[in-house]
Amino acid sequence: MALKETYEKQGAFLFRGRSYLPLLVGPLVVGALLDPQYTHPLFSGFSGSLWKTICVLISFTGLLIRCLVAGYVPLGTSGRNTERQVAESLNTKGLYSMVRNPLYLGNFLIILGLLLFIQVWWFTLAGIAIFWIFYERIIFTEEEFLRQKFGTTFVEWSLKTPVFIPKFSGWQKPELPYAWKIVLRREHSTQFGMVSTLAVLGIAADLFTKPDHKIAAFWWIFWGTSLVIYLVLRFLKKKTNVLNIQGR
Repeated sequence: MALKETYEKQGAFLFRGRSYLPLLVGPLVVGALLDPQYTHPLFSGFSGSLWKTICVLISFTGLLIRCLVAGYVPLGTSGRNTERQVAESLNTKGLYSMVRNPLYLGNFLIILGLLLFIQVWWFTLAGIAIFWIFYERIIFTEEEFLRQKFGTTFVEWSLKTPVFIPKFSGWQKPELPYAWKIVLRREHSTQFGMVSTLAVLGIAADLFTKPDHKIAAFWWIFWGTSLVIYLVLRFLKKKTNVLNIQGR
């Protein structure tokens, strides 16, 4: 099988299973938590709190990017479908005018914050490598689909728009107004998963790296607030039409 077909086949498989990417680093997480570098971190005390804050902000920056994409996205693009590629139109405005894969950029920053939080250098590098290999195949497959469906329109957009590193000078105003209801409907699961992971890492860090093993109340409040937000938004999404917008 030619390399192109191999990449497409692998990308299609990984596209369907992209929601399970965190499971790939599960064994590595166990190894990182057992590493002496974790129990004796480089940053502790005030510097440790500052480091954790920076990591949380990095992850929230990724979530913010996803929210900006979701709020402006037209119907038929940037969906959560996992079975196959779907696109009724080519989105080239808003964040898509600066970078071709803003959702994956957001995912990367979310994951980067989680990786850095643990403070084990080899774990961070391994996580980044897994992410890159995983999404490289997916992006290749998606772009082949878009090239076949939209032809020269896709080619012209791809020639002036970077794959992953934003080109801020390329910004074009979105055609649709920002829809916060769409953001709440689409991204509440992402925020809950991200916050839950950060809370677990924070609790583990307090248990295994603090001399008194005392868990900071912040982590319980942080997670509890996220849980309430998630449950409320999930109820509104499943049981009401409050978060629906006609045509989007």
